[in-house]
Amino acid sequence: MFVARSISADHKDLIHDVSFDFHGRRMATCSSDQSVKVWDKSENGEWHCTASWKVRFQTRARHPYIITRCGELTGNYLFILVVLECRNSVTLSDLALMFFLQTHSGSVWRVTWAHPEFGQVLASCSFDRTAAVWEEIVGESNDKLRGQNHWVKRTTLVDSRTSVTDVKFAPKLMGLMLATCSADGVVRIYEAPDVMNLSQWSLQHEISCKLSCSCISWNPSSSRAHSAMIAVGSDDNSSNVAGKVQIYEYNENTRKYAKAETLVTVTDPVHDIAFAPNLGRSFHILAVATRDVRIFTLKPLRKELTSSGGSTKFEIQTVAQFDNHNSQVWRVSWNITGTVLASSGDDGCVRLWKANYMDNWKCTGILKGDGSPVNGGSSQQGFNTSSGAINQNIQNSLNGSSAGRYFFPPLDPPRAGSRWSSYAQLLPPPPPLIEHTCDADTANLQYPHPRRRYTSRPLNPLPENEGV
Repeated sequence: MFVARSISADHKDLIHDVSFDFHGRRMATCSSDQSVKVWDKSENGEWHCTASWKVRFQTRARHPYIITRCGELTGNYLFILVVLECRNSVTLSDLALMFFLQTHSGSVWRVTWAHPEFGQVLASCSFDRTAAVWEEIVGESNDKLRGQNHWVKRTTLVDSRTSVTDVKFAPKLMGLMLATCSADGVVRIYEAPDVMNLSQWSLQHEISCKLSCSCISWNPSSSRAHSAMIAVGSDDNSSNVAGKVQIYEYNENTRKYAKAETLVTVTDPVHDIAFAPNLGRSFHILAVATRDVRIFTLKPLRKELTSSGGSTKFEIQTVAQFDNHNSQVWRVSWNITGTVLASSGDDGCVRLWKANYMDNWKCTGILKGDGSPVNGGSSQQGFNTSSGAINQNIQNSLNGSSAGRYFFPPLDPPRAGSRWSSYAQLLPPPPPLIEHTCDADTANLQYPHPRRRYTSRPLNPLPENEGV
């Protein structure tokens, strides 16, 4: 059962991204109206906008005004000197200085939260070729917002010469690091050496992907046995270019990021990409949003099979592929355990995907744009390469059963999931039920416990030494 709640975002244009914080109690949205909004969840489950960054003039004057000068006051604010017209005369008292928070000057594509260990920190990227880092602080004693929380723009990253299409914070164990990707095909990784001073960020790495980059995703594995890894997707429209998803891994010897793998089967433009949280798995799961939804597993090969000192090589398999959206898929997102994948597409629906105990991925729910569920959504399936070689009859007999924790003697038809289920296809079909009555002495000859009246089938003897 799904419960949907509608929120009046009050954005003036298309909303491009929605991001939840670590605890799921706060939410940030960004839009083509060049604004970023922060939402807090109340105790009754309602969402309320607590911060909105956009051009907003503030003045107490009631007279018409003329903008005479505009310039930069600090790295965070702009000022406008306004001359007020009052009865065709201008006096010193008619001068007003108005401040507003400088936001992006183009569509804001993405917004993301840092780990709460580093405070309430947001990052956004925009068509204006910049990425920005924002921090929530408590008003100082001389501030008009004394005792209230408000957001301050700490820095602007201006290294890109084209639109910055995605921005992501690195996993917590790597420190406060931020990765951006641009339409110029370059992934840039920044680091804040002092987490108490977020106005200082240094460019640590530049990765040239040679393709226009549209999305990135850090591998969130918390195991130190796994090197830092980042996946990059491209929305290049060239049909002759294969491998629109590239995997880069950090090499401790060279202290650089090197290409580890390329998903050559992905030839369509990639709009989003997401690593699943790794909770004890020895392999990685990657979801890709293109014309359909694809799920890949990346299993590291043994060290003796990889080149010494080089990047880790992976065995890559496509475990699921779904075209149920019948349109472009724009976003994919995992739950915190990495077991449920959500996808959204141009069909106006959000679909949830989950794998059963046989690693067979299925659709478990569909939500329309208005939040109403679609009946029968859980019956849709996509292909699963791991189950293609399984006999369909055996698969049907195993669905919904426990995995053989009990032993059932072969007096009745073999139960699904028991150690005798493999003989279900070998034994001839049983004859019709025979109902008869016997006394306790006769019952003891065939059954371990006497039964006055029982129903059974004749015993089908197994070949000698079978089932042992």
